[in-house]
Amino acid sequence: MGEQQLENLLNQMTLEEKVGQLVQLATPFFKGASDRGEITGPMVHMNIDEEDIKRTGSVLGASGAKETINIQKVHMEESRLGIPLLFMSDIVHGFKTIFPVPLAIGCSWNMELAEKSASIAAREAAVAGVHVTFAPMVDLSREPRWGRVMESTGEDTFLNSQFARSFVRGFQGDLENDLHKVASCVKHFAAYGAPEGGRDYNTVDMSEWQLRENYLPAYKAALDEGAQMVMTAFNILNGMPSTGNEPLMRGLLRDEWNFDGVLISDWGAVKELIPHGVAENEKKAAEKAMKAGVDVEMMTSCYVNHVEELIEEGTLEESILDEAVLRILQLKQKLGLFDNPYRGASEQEEETYILSAENRKASRELASKSMVLLKNEGTLPLQQDQKVALIGPFADNTDILGPWSWGGSADDTITVAAGLSQYLNENQLLTSAGCGIETGTDEQMQAALQKAEQAESIVVALGEHSDMSGEAGCRADIRIPEVQLELLKKIKSLGKPVTAVLFNGRPLDLREVIENADAVIEAWYPGTEGGNALADLLFGEVNPSAKLTMSMPYSVGQVPIYYNRYNTGRPKGAPDAQERYVSQYLDIPNEPLFPFGFGMSYSRFIYDELTISSKRILQDESLTVSIQVTNTGDYAGEEIVQLYVRDLVGEVVRPLKELKDFEKVYLHPGEQKVVHFTLTEEQLRYYHANMEHKSDAGEFEVFVGPNSRDVKSSSFSLELK
Repeated sequence: MGEQQLENLLNQMTLEEKVGQLVQLATPFFKGASDRGEITGPMVHMNIDEEDIKRTGSVLGASGAKETINIQKVHMEESRLGIPLLFMSDIVHGFKTIFPVPLAIGCSWNMELAEKSASIAAREAAVAGVHVTFAPMVDLSREPRWGRVMESTGEDTFLNSQFARSFVRGFQGDLENDLHKVASCVKHFAAYGAPEGGRDYNTVDMSEWQLRENYLPAYKAALDEGAQMVMTAFNILNGMPSTGNEPLMRGLLRDEWNFDGVLISDWGAVKELIPHGVAENEKKAAEKAMKAGVDVEMMTSCYVNHVEELIEEGTLEESILDEAVLRILQLKQKLGLFDNPYRGASEQEEETYILSAENRKASRELASKSMVLLKNEGTLPLQQDQKVALIGPFADNTDILGPWSWGGSADDTITVAAGLSQYLNENQLLTSAGCGIETGTDEQMQAALQKAEQAESIVVALGEHSDMSGEAGCRADIRIPEVQLELLKKIKSLGKPVTAVLFNGRPLDLREVIENADAVIEAWYPGTEGGNALADLLFGEVNPSAKLTMSMPYSVGQVPIYYNRYNTGRPKGAPDAQERYVSQYLDIPNEPLFPFGFGMSYSRFIYDELTISSKRILQDESLTVSIQVTNTGDYAGEEIVQLYVRDLVGEVVRPLKELKDFEKVYLHPGEQKVVHFTLTEEQLRYYHANMEHKSDAGEFEVFVGPNSRDVKSSSFSLELK
């Protein structure tokens, strides 16, 4: 169906049918759904009826080929013009084969594996009948208290933008010609990751300069890669809720960025304009959201109940409605739904592809490359001839998939105990919980200590249950629960080598964990193959290579804390700094416990001095930055070499360091390699006070190292014509 045919179809539609395309309802509302149940209550509450449902344009949360085909079949039989439904769902870090949470994937610094994970998730979802995924979430976040930080890839604008592109390529690819791809919906527009106090749905207030410099680039990168949809954020931004923010949505997104895809609200966000205090009722909420350019209303009924009335009374132009409907029809056409309403849904392919051995292998590989080794005093890797005690609430716990893994199953999840049993026999592996995640008993503690006393080495599996992070999972206290810390301290008092492994969805205050363990691995929520991936690391089958993409705070009192911060007029540590009257805490350090980019290895990588090809760079030239890296350890391993730049004097303040590039280098013991980076004038540009994006002539520092703190440096100047 061509563009003219779509417009002809639009012209045939009644006002009610047009409005129906803008409505998204959850699966139980539809005939053919496996769990339709009794929906009279919700229908009455939303003031919709069966005729409204027949005209609805999209379905939320349906999955499984049988169910999606049944719903679509009934709908097509009842649709006057034969307009198919769109099936949308949250496929964030896997469909049935669950990969690590995005924050963990970020720590891999591996764009190829990130893309592969999204591609596998897309195919599993597509054969189950899903057309659109609400992913990737590219919200930059410097806020570990925020529950949804686990959906972000971290605190750095450059790195987030690279991952945004990789995820979109993986999910969406050649959408029009590949039935195993799904349309990608980038979220949450805009600046959802910067809520005051780290509290979900809360106020965001920042300058346009800060927004453009740090928070917008990852959304733009996803759209430049071709993402077909955008989801509005729940939060207000500078006083206006995003779902009704016309300057943001029509001005910036549509007019400035030329986005012509579908814009969808988050769950209930149109009606939430009322409690936000910018709409007095549902009718006004519908008007504001429509005028802002929101095409699809998710799970509230402001549009279906009021858009027709708004048009008839002249408050809303029908052309605005037509634009929205046409965008939705165009997406359905790109997906090929007019020719094949069932697209890639296939019960046969579900059986052969979902949770296949190949998919599990990919999940295991990415999980092992996402786990960060934070400390190791010669304890790791473990030896297979040892007797090992596995202690802690996550010792044999399937709650390691993380939030937004609704398609995953505990029955398919490899626990830590199951993973270690691949390396140790039943006489070598002694397992005991010791306590629950937030509570425990003396009996549990004593049983664990008895097991630990029999072992030569002890692994303590600690962390947060998945409800402690994710949407609405915000926490003011970001330490491991006290009962788990007590368990760790008692295990440590036995005087045996202790490895702490952490399962969680945010950067934590890990001071007490670091003090009471000889080795520490940040495993995050690693997904379906998490236990196997961890075992591979613990026993040295895989050499840790992951690096933090969010700073680990020394204390929650530092939050927000991030590496690319700005200097103050009284910086601590300056040559002429006073003792007291500088920017500092009196009771804790300024620096994080672990900096951005930090991660250890079983190898030992030594960096030689940095060299640069020239002390100056012209506007149309490039500069080569080189450094030799040597593996002086006993294990072959991969190192992520990181390049940072500082603009010493700008029109507006510039960060102390900014990540500009990175390179992975694999070295055998004793091997050395020179890593080369190319630096151009374009990489030195930033937003000025007038929002012009350009560079300034002047002096720069360049840094290369294994993380943002431990670097070698040099300097150069930029000369502009």
